[in-house]
Amino acid sequence: MTRKKDGFTPARAKNAIAVAKVLGPVVLPVVTPYVVQGAAAVRDRWDRRRARKLGVSVDDLGQYSGRGGTLHARIAGAATGLNELRMKDSATADELAFADSAESTLHQLAAAVRAAERMPTPRRKAAHRAVATELDRIEDRLLTALGI
Repeated sequence: MTRKKDGFTPARAKNAIAVAKVLGPVVLPVVTPYVVQGAAAVRDRWDRRRARKLGVSVDDLGQYSGRGGTLHARIAGAATGLNELRMKDSATADELAFADSAESTLHQLAAAVRAAERMPTPRRKAAHRAVATELDRIEDRLLTALGI
């Protein structure tokens, strides 16, 4: 006669709980350090991946959190690029004027992203799209000015 497997029944659940009660105090102290170490390694990889995606160091990752974190990281990157443009020996007066105007715009964009954090979702997304579009324009012109 063939025995039919019914899956997970209340009786099997009761047996599993009984086994866990017996083995738990023995296994848990041995396994816990490995679980904690594994969780820390996973978190470290996640943070490194996120930092690489944003283009910032892992130490600076906390500055670019929240829904507008990506935009804040892009704004900071553009500001760094503008400083490099100003330091360039062959920078023209037009490029320096662009750097000044773009820096002012970046300050306004950063304020807009901060303000958007408290907006309802549809308005926040629209504000973020507008900021991203303006950042695209600034980054394109900056790359052209840097000769990239």
